[in-house]
Amino acid sequence: MNTDEINNPSWKQQPAAAELIEELLERFRQSPEIKIFEQRLRDETGTRLVDWIDSVFVSSDHDLLRRLEEVGFQCDGEDPSVWQHAGGDFPQVCCDRRFFQNDTIAEIAAIKVDCVDDFCRIHAVDSSNCRGKQGSQLRTAQIKSDNGPGLAVVERHGWHSFDWPNVSDEHITQASEHRRALRERLRDGEDESPGFRSASDLIDSASLDLGIDWTCDLFFSAEREYWMSRNRAARVQYERQQRLGLGWGNHDHHTYRSSRANFQNLIAFLERLGFHCRERFYAGKEAGWGAQVLEQPRAGIVVFADVDLSPAEISDDFAHQLLSPRRDLGTIGMWCALHGESFLQAGMHHLECQFDFDLARRQLLGAGIETMEPFTDFSFLRQAFTAGETWPVAPERIAEALSCGAINMEQAESFRKVGALGSHLEILERNQGYKGFNQTGVSDIILRTDPRKT
Repeated sequence: MNTDEINNPSWKQQPAAAELIEELLERFRQSPEIKIFEQRLRDETGTRLVDWIDSVFVSSDHDLLRRLEEVGFQCDGEDPSVWQHAGGDFPQVCCDRRFFQNDTIAEIAAIKVDCVDDFCRIHAVDSSNCRGKQGSQLRTAQIKSDNGPGLAVVERHGWHSFDWPNVSDEHITQASEHRRALRERLRDGEDESPGFRSASDLIDSASLDLGIDWTCDLFFSAEREYWMSRNRAARVQYERQQRLGLGWGNHDHHTYRSSRANFQNLIAFLERLGFHCRERFYAGKEAGWGAQVLEQPRAGIVVFADVDLSPAEISDDFAHQLLSPRRDLGTIGMWCALHGESFLQAGMHHLECQFDFDLARRQLLGAGIETMEPFTDFSFLRQAFTAGETWPVAPERIAEALSCGAINMEQAESFRKVGALGSHLEILERNQGYKGFNQTGVSDIILRTDPRKT
């Protein structure tokens, strides 16, 4: 496989695999408890059961194993009872119930949550059904089912395996301390270099104590908190999901906007956290921007890193090459000039989560949150931003943008009076296991979120 194939995988729809997963989920819908919970997900959060599934535990038989292999699932190299699909966005299928205590239930659907204890408190689940230490990398709880298959919740922090991690009380204390340090990390300053150095020092220290995967999870938990503090749509939807004790377990990817000067620093930091560059993203020579998609598979985090690019740069390995200064600012550069780096002062541009697309948009509108026109509306992929959060802009940033010709006097006055477009929540629906993105549609929405055009 050549470099272009590695960096630009051709994600395809996986209808046969999706059909098999849906068949497995139908087994769980035979349980009245699971059916009620699924309806609550739809009514109260605008999400689907499949958006939350971490894994399904089913009875093994030759026919199922044959079908899993036929539709593209493969055995995990370390655990032959675990089946995964590298070509699509699917839960793991496990043919071994050792992960849970109750062997009387043949099949279990496990949903991913931020905090098992929150879920158990809200749903009055007996704590005796919980496994794993509080604050550890892995915690589970099994929900009693009087009829048919069972439901469980899984809380993971940089732990992808079904084996239990060896976590001591000291590790848990250290994780709490590192979590606090990451929440309070240096973000402000005229020069971005100290912020990048400070963050790198923090993750190096945490990694020595906890390992890179747990550190990655702690970092992005802090990033979501900071983003929520600056985006009302995020807080509204988080509250809706947290009423069911779910948190952000349905996150799809985290998006950062970077100046050209700091893009290499951003990528280097992410690779230090265990990310690999999954694919390059661009929408044609005239788009004026590009992105590097990165993934940390063990922590379950995907990052979309945006930057202004010239037509000559979009086919290069722009993630690892120093981008020369450019006087003209595109949409990404303009946003950073007004608000700062996503990695530092500004915080993430958006978090994209998985929903029932139409239902979530209607429910958010009822809560006073409007969404922009969809920029992707395929049967297998639907995407829309919530209306942007307007942020105030520092006078010195407006003056700098004006002096370099990036904005005109009218735009400068508008930014002084009303601020500029800041962050969003993105509503996404994936079907048929499609794991990719719509390059043309994203290019259109990038242009529509240029602060100079609002």
